[in-house]
Amino acid sequence: MSRQDTLLRRQAMLDYDTQKRLQSGVICGVDEAGRGPLAGEVYAAAVILGEDHGIDGLDDSKKLSEKRREALFPEIQEKAQAFCIAAASVEEIERLNILGAAMLAMQRAVEGLGTVPALALVDGNRAPVLPCPLETVVKGDATSASIAAASILAKVARDHYMLKMDALYPEYGFAQHKGYGTAAHTAALRQYGPCPIHRPSFLRKLL
Repeated sequence: MSRQDTLLRRQAMLDYDTQKRLQSGVICGVDEAGRGPLAGEVYAAAVILGEDHGIDGLDDSKKLSEKRREALFPEIQEKAQAFCIAAASVEEIERLNILGAAMLAMQRAVEGLGTVPALALVDGNRAPVLPCPLETVVKGDATSASIAAASILAKVARDHYMLKMDALYPEYGFAQHKGYGTAAHTAALRQYGPCPIHRPSFLRKLL
């Protein structure tokens, strides 16, 4: 994709949010990170951006380099009107299943904003229970700047958490793969067995 196409798409994301604010009032973007890995908590974030937030380059976290996500992480927190990052534990993933745990993390993120938005824009096609009206937005992190901001906060916060877990359980290589089922991770699992942050229900076919 050319730079011009990227700039046009990012402007369209800002325009999308502007239209939603005109229709509803204060909006927040909501997204999660970490549904797929074999280990670790699932994270979510909720972000309320002002009309003139001044954050340049908001985009789907998957389209940004790790360096760019890391640079945007503190900027979003500094310039957002409100934000909250939340998680659901491995135990909650096992008890509720991963979808239920992701919905719980999203609910916690919105409830932790300190203000109730008029509308929550939730990435995907499944809706958590929230204290405000919501709309689900398929591919929302590439549609709404607010959801993109939430996707960056959730992704980077989870990456930071997995770096801490790497220090506790260095044999698994969590710093490199963040808990996803890479060949190196699978080999470490077979050599050492699971550790306390592995998700047992995700390992049944492997082990």
